Amino acid sequence: MSFEPGNRLIVPLDVATREEADRLVARLAGASDWLKVGLELFIAAGPALVRDLAAGRCRLMLDLKLHDIPATVERAAARAADLGARLLTVHAAGGRAMVEAAANAVARAGGDDAARMRILAVTVLTSLDQRDLAEVGEDVPVAELVVRRARLAIDAGADGVVASPLEAAAIRQIAPPGFLIVTPGVRSGAAAVGDQKRVATAGEARAAGADLVVVGRPIREAADPAAAARAIAAELAAAG
Repeated sequence: MSFEPGNRLIVPLDVATREEADRLVARLAGASDWLKVGLELFIAAGPALVRDLAAGRCRLMLDLKLHDIPATVERAAARAADLGARLLTVHAAGGRAMVEAAANAVARAGGDDAARMRILAVTVLTSLDQRDLAEVGEDVPVAELVVRRARLAIDAGADGVVASPLEAAAIRQIAPPGFLIVTPGVRSGAAAVGDQKRVATAGEARAAGADLVVVGRPIREAADPAAAARAIAAELAAAG
């Protein structure tokens, strides 16, 4: 697999409008090699924003966490690939056939391997802990469930997974070469965790085996987002 991780930092554009997104991108001044568009902004600004961002210098993660019947996810993944996104998230909880369908859609698209879209299976949201899982009928320990879903993603042909930094090392032990681990729930030592429950610093996530880390509030809410992004990118580089 030919995959270029850049400076390994993904900054989510977790804002409500196209105008706010454009301002945040301008303030970042290219300090992050990756940007992420999630549900809120995608619903507000739509595919046109994704196309425009993908046409720019940054690589784009389209974080839609697709979870539907396989045929629907397959068609949606194909449309996402057409937009120029480099990463697309689907829920591993949707099952093997659904993840395979997304992977198959990307495979059929063909094209240059370095630039093609890759499928990431979300294992367990970083906003969930053991009590949350028990409420929805999952009695398996969080770490075990994450690894189970990572195995499913591997077997289904996904290119990687999304998991918290706390499970990255266990996934790396079972993952084949080139399998991507993307970790949200990354905070500096002093930053508030917000709605995240399974967190670590960027350096800890990278040392545990993460290929890319997602850092939102500590950058977005900084007085100088570009400087905050550069500091985290430097921390990632120092971790190896």
